[in-house]
Amino acid sequence: MPRFARHRLAAAATLLGLAAAAQALDLSGLSKGVQPCDDFYAFVNGNWESATELPASRARIGSFDQLRQNNDALLQKALVELAETPTLQTTPGLRLIAAYYASGMDEAAIEARGLSSIAPLLNRIDGLQRREDLPALLALLNRSGIHAPLAFGVQPDRKDTRHNVLGLSQSGLGLPDRDDYFRDDERTRTVKAAYRSFAGTMLAAAGRPASEAELDALSDFETQLAEATRERARLRDPNAGYNPMSPAELTAAAPGFDWASYLAVLTAGAKLPQRLIVGQPEFATRVAKLAADTPLPVWRQYLALRVFDAAAPRLPKAFSTAAFEYRGKTITGLQAPPPRGEDVILQIGGRTGGEPVALALGELFVARAFSPQAQKRSLQLLEDVRASMKARIEKLEWMTPATKAKALEKLANMQPMIGAPDKWPQFEGLQLSANDYAGNWLKAALWQSGQQMKDLDAPVERGRWRTSPHIVNAFAGGLNQITFPAGILQPPFFDAKADDAVNYGGIGMVIGHEITHHFDDSGRNFDAGGSLTDWWTPADAAGYKARADKVAERYGAIAPLPGYNINGRLTLGENISDMSGLPIAFEGLQRALKRSGGADHKIDGYTPAQRFFLSNALVWRSKVRNEFLINQLRTDPHSPAKYRVLTPMSNSPYFAQAFSCKPGSAMVASDPITVW
Repeated sequence: MPRFARHRLAAAATLLGLAAAAQALDLSGLSKGVQPCDDFYAFVNGNWESATELPASRARIGSFDQLRQNNDALLQKALVELAETPTLQTTPGLRLIAAYYASGMDEAAIEARGLSSIAPLLNRIDGLQRREDLPALLALLNRSGIHAPLAFGVQPDRKDTRHNVLGLSQSGLGLPDRDDYFRDDERTRTVKAAYRSFAGTMLAAAGRPASEAELDALSDFETQLAEATRERARLRDPNAGYNPMSPAELTAAAPGFDWASYLAVLTAGAKLPQRLIVGQPEFATRVAKLAADTPLPVWRQYLALRVFDAAAPRLPKAFSTAAFEYRGKTITGLQAPPPRGEDVILQIGGRTGGEPVALALGELFVARAFSPQAQKRSLQLLEDVRASMKARIEKLEWMTPATKAKALEKLANMQPMIGAPDKWPQFEGLQLSANDYAGNWLKAALWQSGQQMKDLDAPVERGRWRTSPHIVNAFAGGLNQITFPAGILQPPFFDAKADDAVNYGGIGMVIGHEITHHFDDSGRNFDAGGSLTDWWTPADAAGYKARADKVAERYGAIAPLPGYNINGRLTLGENISDMSGLPIAFEGLQRALKRSGGADHKIDGYTPAQRFFLSNALVWRSKVRNEFLINQLRTDPHSPAKYRVLTPMSNSPYFAQAFSCKPGSAMVASDPITVW
């Protein structure tokens, strides 16, 4: 997608009428009994939280989740219309998702097909009788969307983003986190027991019952994988994950496995790569050792379980129910499955919009829910926030001029991708059926693998969209890009009719957050072109690290539940981006207000500065089940929503000024931290 041109809106367009603006900020959940300077999250969301019950089919509800549900409802209605009126299926993408969605909703056809659609994979697993055949089998499963125990991807080379390269990484564990294989607390024991039951149920439902001894062997196998699996926080180091090797060097580093055969099948039809990036060499070494030493019956059961696990939402109820009991009920605390149509959309589009035909959902969504006006205004907002980041870099006292120049170059070259791509993919060679849900999943996975392998022989396409526009999220891409899908450019994050304070406190902070990701403790390692390069002086790097360490320490001291602290290292990038994204969005608002002349214009009794923070706290409104929260604290790089309000705001002088908070107040940090 080409870089968007800059636009300047007329001042009159940014200062809206009282009635329209007031509707854009929901103040019904305010707790007037709580003072803003004591607990701003509770002040804004306390009444809503106490009055809101979690539905049985939800592990979390809030602004993000409600918008996702709204987007899904829009898509479901549109998909039904596509199915009922085939003449509306005017593009290859629309035809594909019409068939895919119909197959997911046809539960009778799913039951009737049983395991027949994935039988080719199961037959290959059953045919594993010689150790020499294991590499080719693992490669076939990888191409089929089964990341067990390796995962692969074709992506721009981190150190030369002009070229694509094949990467291999660790994968294949059934428990939520590698540490779950070694913890021994009550919660972990519950999850382990549920996983063991899940494995036994899955295998039995497929006519492959496992004895207790066989389940023990499976557990031991996965534990050996977990021993060589890097902790999530360690995965955030981009240099540690960049290990270029030739196939011969990989064979020497991980002996006992025929890597040449594996790569030949993985890249079928493409030129065999002479160079690849191995994310975690020690994991590859462990896989090779297990390939040489583990009895083949254990491998067959492990691989079959991974196939059932990946395919479960698209298989008969015996499998989908077992998956819900483990992943839905035990891990996230759900009491009932989500609505069928919503789950089918999730299976087609994924959580980040990167599934094989997810962009077709985006094509359908954008046609109904995103206007040129919204795109134009959001771009102006983005440029205001970018300009604020530029001003902050220029004023940094701890950074030397040489490093500042590189930082400013990177910021200036950052490529915004807003709304949706200019062109939609044509999905050449992919055909799906309206009555084969699991078969469609497998066909799409194999098609996507083929597309990735074509990229090995092609230069990097910098404008390519890698997420579907229907997704409620935003991304800082590896090519010095920031992506804001149309799915998140909706109320309460963004409303083209709302006053500036609401939009800058909502999507403006998200934009500031994503810009800062390119300057967080991981993103700062990449240059203006998105390549992994050390452009920092040693003194500046040390100064940055000292500030980042303070952020990690501050968040690491927070315990959202007794005995469960935030992992300050795992969440460091997100926390730095929150703490820096908030003030640069606020400064972006000041630029907009200067153009409009609305700095003193109150709505509902609140100034624009106050409405900015009210809007931001409403965006993070959330209520979760304890099971979900525990899993988040252990596996998610994001801090819980409440602390995405309290900690950044309490470290911001702008918040204290807006609400006249005195030193010593809970919302005024005694030693505020500033990174950018």
